[in-house]
Amino acid sequence: MFDFRLKVFHTVAKRLNFTKAAEELFITQPAVTKHIQEIEAFYQCKLFERNGTKIKLTAAGITLLNYTENIFNTYRDIEFDLAALNENVKGSMKLGASTTVAQYVLPKYLAQFKQKFPDIHIELTDGNTEHIENLLTEDKIDLGIVEGQSKRQHIKYTPFIKDEIVLCTSITNKSVKKPIVTLLELQKLPLIVREQGSGSLEVIVAALKKVNIKFSRLNIEMVLESSESIKSYLPHSNAFAFLSFHSIFKELKNNELKIVDVKDLGIERYFYFITQQGGTHHLKELFLKFMQGNNFKL
Repeated sequence: MFDFRLKVFHTVAKRLNFTKAAEELFITQPAVTKHIQEIEAFYQCKLFERNGTKIKLTAAGITLLNYTENIFNTYRDIEFDLAALNENVKGSMKLGASTTVAQYVLPKYLAQFKQKFPDIHIELTDGNTEHIENLLTEDKIDLGIVEGQSKRQHIKYTPFIKDEIVLCTSITNKSVKKPIVTLLELQKLPLIVREQGSGSLEVIVAALKKVNIKFSRLNIEMVLESSESIKSYLPHSNAFAFLSFHSIFKELKNNELKIVDVKDLGIERYFYFITQQGGTHHLKELFLKFMQGNNFKL
């Protein structure tokens, strides 16, 4: 089963972490290590350089990663093209997505999926991460995409794409005259934040905790329940907000918002597919493979 070994390599190469790869593949970390060693022995080259707990790809590893991505993309293309010819690919599927994903990431790919599989009916519900997780556990949706860091039992979390949360404000806001602020200065800025239960808020709180800043010490001007509300608020105030880069791309391009860097603070996260552990649904699996095939094109 050399294909599975390539899958193991591909997962480690994308995560650069043996433990996370083992969790994602539902195998043990020693099994991951064994598969990588067998590939290295077969090709007689090292694929990873290890420096303590950190790893990085060697030149050979980068080459193999490019080939594995092409191989898996070809497999997906075969499956989709053959499935598209199958008149039995029809039915309905209920999706749930956290607000940022539903508004700024999914629409383009839902349209592409619908073009490929016109007889599949899709219903999309959006809400904060906590709401989408609840819908999944209550069997009200087949598949979810969320943006938080919490992990519930009986839910399988599969990384989808990486996102960055940035501090932004109106392009006309002159209260900060430099493109970067310190952590101390950040605590004095008037901030607009998302509501409790928001995956974005959860990620921000966790990132601040790592640099020894309690969320309660921030200068919260207002709580709003969507990125759209926050973006509409900012041009009429001197407030700041942490928002997904995906959500403000258009506003940055149109010179309506600007990014203010925070020294020593970087907030990155993954969007996750969520499914019930052990649950099967052929349309869900088809949609998952379609989205994962587009993963590196976002």
